[in-house]
Amino acid sequence: MSICQPGEGEFRSGALTLHYVEWGAKDAPPVILLHGLRSYAMTWEPTASFFASGLRLIALDQRGRGDSDWDSGHDYFTSAYVTDLEALVAHLGLDRFILIGHSLGGANALVYTARHPEKVSALVVEDIGPGSSSSTEGAKRIVREIESTPSRFDDWDAARQFWRDKRPNISEAALNSRLKYTLKESEDGSVVWKYDAEGIGRARMELARRPELGVDLWPVVDGLSCPTLFIRGAQSDFLSKSTVQEMSRRNPNIAWREVGNAGHYVHDDNGAGFVIALEDFLRKLRVGQTE
Repeated sequence: MSICQPGEGEFRSGALTLHYVEWGAKDAPPVILLHGLRSYAMTWEPTASFFASGLRLIALDQRGRGDSDWDSGHDYFTSAYVTDLEALVAHLGLDRFILIGHSLGGANALVYTARHPEKVSALVVEDIGPGSSSSTEGAKRIVREIESTPSRFDDWDAARQFWRDKRPNISEAALNSRLKYTLKESEDGSVVWKYDAEGIGRARMELARRPELGVDLWPVVDGLSCPTLFIRGAQSDFLSKSTVQEMSRRNPNIAWREVGNAGHYVHDDNGAGFVIALEDFLRKLRVGQTE
């Protein structure tokens, strides 16, 4: 797969300046991509490069990540993310678009779609569903990760080992990307986080202590009126097969696919399998054909 060079842009959301990257022609059908909790816009580069010949793909550095501003008030909760997405859509002048989100980004995509069903022509949610962030082994794992995350590393080798230990199944290319876009070298030669690790971690721990601060996704899922695909990693500890089956049973607009050789980080663990699932869904919608 060839990697094409993305364009980039900025916009304002409240007091923050947020950054995005994009691939494809500006007059192609638009797709917005939202990354997960400790991720960044360029995590979508391999996926976007595959589809860039037929789609316009816009990946947002959600607040506190990548090249977007950090929130000094540590407002890293769903409502703020959705407000940012609303600002991005207004900045781009989009009337209708396809929305794709992984994990936290998937939850944000679900809530945005519930608030603005007229905007979202189709929805793809990667490995999150009702209860994922509060009552699964994956949720407990993420809390443990946050608790054990150091503020800095002595060198790049130590940083690489940290991410390899935390993400044992992701490809070397995905690992290299994660090192490049989540870390930077400080003046003293140590390696520090490029994203707001403290603020984002604090917000996630608050959700763990007070689940009522989160969003009940069942009413959102039940109310989806656009074609929706849930993609689950076959080894996921975050989204169970029983949950995706129940979502599909309750709402006929929902389809789901399971990608083998992948856990929670499906597009990082098995990028080819993720693309196949997404391509099949888009083909059925007759959108952005890559042939």
